[in-house]
Amino acid sequence: MANTQHDTLSLLFAALADPTRRAVIDALLDGPKPVSALAAPHDMALPSFLKHVDRLEGAGVITTRKDGRVRLCQLHPEALGSAEQWLNRARDRWAGKLDRLAAHLDATAQETKQ
Repeated sequence: MANTQHDTLSLLFAALADPTRRAVIDALLDGPKPVSALAAPHDMALPSFLKHVDRLEGAGVITTRKDGRVRLCQLHPEALGSAEQWLNRARDRWAGKLDRLAAHLDATAQETKQ
């Protein structure tokens, strides 16, 4: 199970690593959009842009479907939940370590004042 979770997280973080893909996610927050509308703000050829769409789809962040001649993209924000859970666990671990470090530094500072 752990390998599957790490594989899923790796795909997800790789998909989120690119600013173009994050812009696509932002654009889809308002609802489904055709690929052509998503590609318009980006200065790249459509085949290059479709690689970004494929990466997002492979990570489960979006789905695409054909509606006639138009390929529509739809966001699946629940797919981001595994990344959120991982980040929350990491933040909690680091917060505890940083709290202990701060307490140690405070104690050390008090000892040097005496």
